[in-house]
Amino acid sequence: MPQPHRRRPWLLISVTATAALAAAAVAWSPWSQRGADSGYDTSITTPSLTQRRPKVLFDAGHNNVHSLSGRYAPFANLLRADGCEVSSLSSAITPAQLARCEVLVIVNAAGPEPKREASAFTAAEIAAIKQWVSDGGSLLLVADHHPFGPAAAPLAQAFAIEMIGGWCDDESHLLAGTADSGAIVFKRDGSMLGEHPITSGRRADESIAAVATFTGQSLVAPTGATPLLKFADTAVDRVPMASTSVTKGNSTTTTFETKDTTAAGHCQGLAMPFGKGRIVVLGEAAMLTAQIDRDSGLKFGMNVPGVDNRQFVLNTMRWLVKELN
Repeated sequence: MPQPHRRRPWLLISVTATAALAAAAVAWSPWSQRGADSGYDTSITTPSLTQRRPKVLFDAGHNNVHSLSGRYAPFANLLRADGCEVSSLSSAITPAQLARCEVLVIVNAAGPEPKREASAFTAAEIAAIKQWVSDGGSLLLVADHHPFGPAAAPLAQAFAIEMIGGWCDDESHLLAGTADSGAIVFKRDGSMLGEHPITSGRRADESIAAVATFTGQSLVAPTGATPLLKFADTAVDRVPMASTSVTKGNSTTTTFETKDTTAAGHCQGLAMPFGKGRIVVLGEAAMLTAQIDRDSGLKFGMNVPGVDNRQFVLNTMRWLVKELN
Protein backbone atom coordinates (compact mmCIF):
# COMPACT_ATOMS: atom_id res chain seq x y z
CA MET A 1 0.00 0.00 0.00
CA PRO A 2 1.47 3.42 -0.86
CA GLN A 3 2.33 5.55 2.13
CA PRO A 4 0.59 8.91 2.72
CA HIS A 5 2.74 11.98 2.40
CA ARG A 6 3.70 13.93 5.45
CA ARG A 7 2.28 17.43 5.47
CA ARG A 8 4.77 20.20 5.11
CA PRO A 9 5.13 23.46 7.03
CA TRP A 10 3.96 26.76 5.58
CA LEU A 11 4.91 27.30 1.92
CA LEU A 12 7.89 24.93 1.88
CA ILE A 13 8.25 22.66 -1.12
CA SER A 14 10.02 19.92 0.81
CA VAL A 15 11.26 19.65 4.35
CA THR A 16 13.71 17.42 6.17
CA ALA A 17 13.72 17.57 9.95
CA THR A 18 16.68 16.21 11.89
CA ALA A 19 16.52 15.81 15.63
CA ALA A 20 19.16 17.73 17.55
CA LEU A 21 20.12 14.70 19.60
CA ALA A 22 19.11 11.91 17.25
CA ALA A 23 20.20 10.48 13.94
CA ALA A 24 16.75 9.86 12.50
CA ALA A 25 15.33 12.16 9.84
CA VAL A 26 11.79 12.96 8.75
CA ALA A 27 10.75 14.33 5.36
CA TRP A 28 7.62 16.16 4.33
CA SER A 29 6.49 15.88 0.74
CA PRO A 30 4.60 18.62 -1.11
CA TRP A 31 0.86 18.73 -0.48
CA SER A 32 -0.01 20.75 -3.54
CA GLN A 33 -1.99 17.77 -4.89
CA ARG A 34 -4.06 17.41 -1.73
CA GLY A 35 -7.52 18.91 -1.73
CA ALA A 36 -10.99 18.46 -0.30
CA ASP A 37 -12.55 15.07 -1.01
CA SER A 38 -15.48 16.29 -3.10
CA GLY A 39 -16.90 12.78 -3.26
CA TYR A 40 -17.25 12.45 0.50
CA ASP A 41 -20.89 12.11 1.56
CA THR A 42 -21.74 14.64 4.30
CA SER A 43 -25.47 13.93 4.39
CA ILE A 44 -27.09 13.06 7.74
CA THR A 45 -30.20 10.90 8.03
CA THR A 46 -31.34 12.41 11.32
CA PRO A 47 -29.79 15.85 11.92
CA SER A 48 -29.74 17.22 15.45
CA LEU A 49 -29.64 21.00 15.12
CA THR A 50 -32.17 21.91 12.43
CA GLN A 51 -34.64 23.37 14.93
CA ARG A 52 -32.03 25.61 16.56
CA ARG A 53 -29.92 26.56 13.50
CA PRO A 54 -26.88 27.60 15.59
CA LYS A 55 -24.63 30.14 13.91
CA VAL A 56 -21.00 29.13 13.38
CA LEU A 57 -18.42 31.74 12.37
CA PHE A 58 -15.29 30.43 10.61
CA ASP A 59 -12.20 32.62 10.87
CA ALA A 60 -10.74 33.52 7.46
CA GLY A 61 -8.96 36.74 8.36
CA HIS A 62 -5.67 35.59 9.88
CA ASN A 63 -3.62 34.06 7.07
CA ASN A 64 -5.50 30.79 7.55
CA VAL A 65 -4.47 27.96 5.25
CA HIS A 66 -7.93 26.37 5.36
CA SER A 67 -11.16 27.86 4.05
CA LEU A 68 -14.80 26.86 3.77
CA SER A 69 -14.45 26.67 0.00
CA GLY A 70 -11.15 24.77 0.17
CA ARG A 71 -9.97 21.84 2.27
CA TYR A 72 -12.49 22.56 5.02
CA ALA A 73 -15.52 22.38 2.71
CA PRO A 74 -16.43 18.85 3.94
CA PHE A 75 -16.30 20.10 7.56
CA ALA A 76 -18.64 22.98 6.73
CA ASN A 77 -20.97 20.78 4.69
CA LEU A 78 -21.28 18.24 7.52
CA LEU A 79 -22.13 20.99 10.02
CA ARG A 80 -24.71 22.43 7.64
CA ALA A 81 -26.24 18.98 7.17
CA ASP A 82 -26.65 18.77 10.95
CA GLY A 83 -28.45 22.12 11.01
CA CYS A 84 -25.75 24.74 11.60
CA GLU A 85 -25.53 28.03 9.72
CA VAL A 86 -21.86 28.39 8.77
CA SER A 87 -20.24 31.56 7.43
CA SER A 88 -16.77 33.05 7.12
CA LEU A 89 -15.27 36.12 8.77
CA SER A 90 -12.46 37.71 6.79
CA SER A 91 -11.94 40.76 9.01
CA ALA A 92 -10.67 41.30 12.54
CA ILE A 93 -12.41 39.50 15.40
CA THR A 94 -14.36 42.06 17.43
CA PRO A 95 -17.12 41.92 20.07
CA ALA A 96 -19.61 43.00 17.40
CA GLN A 97 -18.59 40.16 15.10
CA LEU A 98 -18.67 37.62 17.93
CA ALA A 99 -22.21 38.69 18.82
CA ARG A 100 -23.25 37.20 15.46
CA CYS A 101 -22.47 33.60 16.41
CA GLU A 102 -22.69 30.84 19.00
CA VAL A 103 -19.45 29.14 17.94
CA LEU A 104 -16.21 30.67 16.66
CA VAL A 105 -14.02 28.25 14.69
CA ILE A 106 -10.35 29.09 14.18
CA VAL A 107 -8.23 26.70 12.10
CA ASN A 108 -4.52 27.12 11.38
CA ALA A 109 -4.24 30.87 11.71
CA ALA A 110 -0.75 32.24 11.06
CA GLY A 111 1.25 35.39 11.55
CA PRO A 112 2.12 37.75 8.69
CA GLU A 113 4.95 37.21 6.24
CA PRO A 114 7.79 36.61 6.76
CA LYS A 115 7.25 35.36 10.32
CA ARG A 116 4.33 32.97 10.17
CA GLU A 117 4.98 31.72 13.71
CA ALA A 118 4.29 35.18 15.16
CA SER A 119 0.97 35.68 16.95
CA ALA A 120 -1.90 35.56 14.48
CA PHE A 121 -4.08 37.65 16.79
CA THR A 122 -3.81 41.09 18.31
CA ALA A 123 -4.09 41.64 22.05
CA ALA A 124 -7.49 43.26 21.47
CA GLU A 125 -8.76 40.22 19.56
CA ILE A 126 -7.54 37.84 22.26
CA ALA A 127 -9.23 39.92 24.96
CA ALA A 128 -12.47 40.02 22.97
CA ILE A 129 -12.51 36.25 22.41
CA LYS A 130 -11.74 35.53 26.07
CA GLN A 131 -14.52 37.80 27.31
CA TRP A 132 -17.00 36.43 24.77
CA VAL A 133 -16.32 32.83 25.83
CA SER A 134 -16.57 33.78 29.50
CA ASP A 135 -19.96 35.34 28.77
CA GLY A 136 -21.25 32.14 27.13
CA GLY A 137 -19.71 31.78 23.66
CA SER A 138 -18.01 28.61 22.42
CA LEU A 139 -14.59 28.41 20.78
CA LEU A 140 -13.16 25.65 18.58
CA LEU A 141 -9.45 26.41 18.23
CA VAL A 142 -7.41 24.18 15.92
CA ALA A 143 -3.65 24.76 15.56
CA ASP A 144 -1.51 22.29 13.70
CA HIS A 145 2.24 21.66 13.62
CA HIS A 146 4.80 24.49 13.40
CA PRO A 147 4.27 27.36 12.56
CA PHE A 148 0.57 27.22 13.47
CA GLY A 149 1.08 26.23 17.10
CA PRO A 150 3.28 29.23 17.91
CA ALA A 151 0.92 31.53 15.96
CA ALA A 152 -2.06 30.45 18.07
CA ALA A 153 -0.18 30.05 21.35
CA PRO A 154 -0.93 33.54 22.75
CA LEU A 155 -4.68 32.93 22.25
CA ALA A 156 -4.42 29.49 23.87
CA GLN A 157 -2.45 30.95 26.78
CA ALA A 158 -5.36 33.29 27.54
CA PHE A 159 -7.20 30.13 28.60
CA ALA A 160 -4.14 28.63 30.39
CA ILE A 161 -3.60 26.10 27.57
CA GLU A 162 -0.01 25.41 26.51
CA MET A 163 0.82 24.62 22.88
CA ILE A 164 4.15 22.83 22.45
CA GLY A 165 4.41 24.17 18.91
CA GLY A 166 6.42 21.58 16.96
CA TRP A 167 5.04 18.24 15.85
CA CYS A 168 4.44 14.98 17.67
CA ASP A 169 5.36 11.44 16.58
CA ASP A 170 4.44 8.05 18.00
CA GLU A 171 5.71 4.99 16.16
CA SER A 172 3.86 2.68 18.58
CA HIS A 173 0.37 3.92 17.68
CA LEU A 174 0.41 4.38 13.92
CA LEU A 175 -2.73 4.61 11.85
CA ALA A 176 -3.21 1.25 10.12
CA GLY A 177 -1.64 1.06 6.68
CA THR A 178 0.97 3.75 7.20
CA ALA A 179 4.52 3.93 8.43
CA ASP A 180 4.13 7.66 9.05
CA SER A 181 4.98 8.27 12.71
CA GLY A 182 2.88 11.46 12.70
CA ALA A 183 -0.32 9.65 11.65
CA ILE A 184 -1.60 8.49 15.02
CA VAL A 185 -4.76 6.63 16.01
CA PHE A 186 -6.19 7.31 19.47
CA LYS A 187 -8.20 4.27 20.62
CA ARG A 188 -10.57 3.81 23.50
CA ASP A 189 -9.24 0.31 24.17
CA GLY A 190 -5.75 1.78 24.49
CA SER A 191 -6.84 4.33 27.11
CA MET A 192 -5.99 7.16 24.71
CA LEU A 193 -9.51 8.65 24.63
CA GLY A 194 -10.67 10.75 27.56
CA GLU A 195 -14.10 10.26 29.12
CA HIS A 196 -16.29 13.18 28.06
CA PRO A 197 -19.67 13.76 26.36
CA ILE A 198 -17.75 14.34 23.10
CA THR A 199 -16.27 10.85 23.20
CA SER A 200 -19.35 9.11 24.61
CA GLY A 201 -22.10 10.85 22.60
CA ARG A 202 -25.77 10.61 23.56
CA ARG A 203 -26.10 6.88 22.94
CA ALA A 204 -24.05 3.84 21.98
CA ASP A 205 -24.05 4.52 18.22
CA GLU A 206 -22.49 7.96 18.83
CA SER A 207 -19.70 6.65 21.06
CA ILE A 208 -16.14 7.20 19.78
CA ALA A 209 -13.86 4.14 19.57
CA ALA A 210 -10.96 5.57 17.53
CA VAL A 211 -9.84 8.95 16.17
CA ALA A 212 -7.01 9.42 13.65
CA THR A 213 -4.80 12.50 13.41
CA PHE A 214 -2.27 13.38 10.72
CA THR A 215 0.87 15.08 12.06
CA GLY A 216 0.07 17.72 14.65
CA GLN A 217 1.44 19.27 17.79
CA SER A 218 0.86 18.35 21.43
CA LEU A 219 -0.99 20.34 24.08
CA VAL A 220 -0.76 20.62 27.85
CA ALA A 221 -4.22 20.68 29.39
CA PRO A 222 -4.87 23.07 32.29
CA THR A 223 -6.70 22.22 35.48
CA GLY A 224 -10.39 21.79 34.75
CA ALA A 225 -9.89 20.57 31.16
CA THR A 226 -10.60 17.04 29.95
CA PRO A 227 -7.97 15.59 27.60
CA LEU A 228 -9.88 14.05 24.70
CA LEU A 229 -6.95 12.61 22.72
CA LYS A 230 -4.26 11.47 25.13
CA PHE A 231 -0.73 10.69 23.97
CA ALA A 232 0.87 7.46 25.09
CA ASP A 233 4.20 7.46 26.91
CA THR A 234 5.87 6.52 23.62
CA ALA A 235 4.97 9.84 21.94
CA VAL A 236 7.76 12.32 21.21
CA ASP A 237 7.56 16.09 20.78
CA ARG A 238 9.88 17.53 18.13
CA VAL A 239 10.19 21.30 18.49
CA PRO A 240 12.16 23.29 15.88
CA MET A 241 15.00 25.27 17.45
CA ALA A 242 16.76 26.43 14.27
CA SER A 243 16.45 25.97 10.53
CA THR A 244 18.42 26.30 7.31
CA SER A 245 16.84 26.76 3.89
CA VAL A 246 18.36 26.04 0.49
CA THR A 247 16.60 27.03 -2.74
CA LYS A 248 17.31 25.40 -6.10
CA GLY A 249 15.06 26.51 -8.91
CA ASN A 250 11.47 26.23 -7.73
CA SER A 251 12.32 23.89 -4.86
CA THR A 252 13.20 24.99 -1.33
CA THR A 253 14.48 22.51 1.22
CA THR A 254 14.48 23.52 4.86
CA THR A 255 16.36 21.51 7.48
CA PHE A 256 15.15 21.86 11.06
CA GLU A 257 17.22 21.20 14.13
CA THR A 258 14.78 20.05 16.78
CA LYS A 259 14.66 19.54 20.51
CA ASP A 260 13.11 16.15 21.13
CA THR A 261 11.34 15.47 24.44
CA THR A 262 8.71 13.04 25.69
CA ALA A 263 5.08 13.95 25.09
CA ALA A 264 3.91 11.69 27.92
CA GLY A 265 1.08 13.38 29.79
CA HIS A 266 0.29 15.68 26.85
CA CYS A 267 -2.73 15.50 24.57
CA GLN A 268 -3.78 16.44 21.04
CA GLY A 269 -7.29 17.49 21.97
CA LEU A 270 -9.05 18.87 25.04
CA ALA A 271 -12.41 20.25 26.12
CA MET A 272 -13.16 22.59 28.98
CA PRO A 273 -15.73 25.01 30.37
CA PHE A 274 -14.66 28.62 30.73
CA GLY A 275 -16.99 30.90 32.62
CA LYS A 276 -20.38 30.41 30.99
CA GLY A 277 -18.80 29.22 27.74
CA ARG A 278 -17.05 26.18 26.31
CA ILE A 279 -13.75 25.52 24.56
CA VAL A 280 -12.38 22.67 22.44
CA VAL A 281 -8.73 22.89 21.38
CA LEU A 282 -7.16 20.47 18.89
CA GLY A 283 -3.54 20.19 17.82
CA GLU A 284 -4.22 18.81 14.33
CA ALA A 285 -6.44 20.06 11.52
CA ALA A 286 -6.95 17.33 8.89
CA MET A 287 -8.82 15.15 11.37
CA LEU A 288 -11.91 17.41 11.17
CA THR A 289 -12.36 17.43 7.42
CA ALA A 290 -11.99 15.05 4.45
CA GLN A 291 -9.02 15.41 2.11
CA ILE A 292 -7.64 13.29 -0.68
CA ASP A 293 -4.32 13.18 -2.50
CA ARG A 294 -5.20 13.49 -6.18
CA ASP A 295 -2.13 11.53 -7.31
CA SER A 296 -2.30 8.51 -5.00
CA GLY A 297 -5.95 8.54 -3.94
CA LEU A 298 -4.92 8.37 -0.30
CA LYS A 299 -7.41 9.87 2.15
CA PHE A 300 -6.84 12.07 5.18
CA GLY A 301 -9.47 12.88 7.79
CA MET A 302 -13.00 11.73 8.47
CA ASN A 303 -13.08 9.90 5.11
CA VAL A 304 -10.50 7.37 6.39
CA PRO A 305 -12.22 4.02 7.01
CA GLY A 306 -12.13 2.37 10.41
CA VAL A 307 -12.07 5.52 12.56
CA ASP A 308 -14.77 7.73 14.09
CA ASN A 309 -13.57 11.18 13.04
CA ARG A 310 -16.92 12.05 11.47
CA GLN A 311 -18.82 11.34 14.69
CA PHE A 312 -16.12 13.17 16.62
CA VAL A 313 -16.82 16.30 14.53
CA LEU A 314 -20.57 16.03 15.13
CA ASN A 315 -20.20 15.38 18.87
CA THR A 316 -17.75 18.26 19.22
CA MET A 317 -20.07 20.78 17.59
CA ARG A 318 -23.12 19.49 19.45
CA TRP A 319 -21.25 19.88 22.74
CA LEU A 320 -20.09 23.38 21.85
CA VAL A 321 -23.67 24.51 21.10
CA LYS A 322 -24.78 22.85 24.39
CA GLU A 323 -26.98 20.28 22.70
CA LEU A 324 -24.76 17.58 24.20
CA ASN A 325 -24.07 17.73 27.95
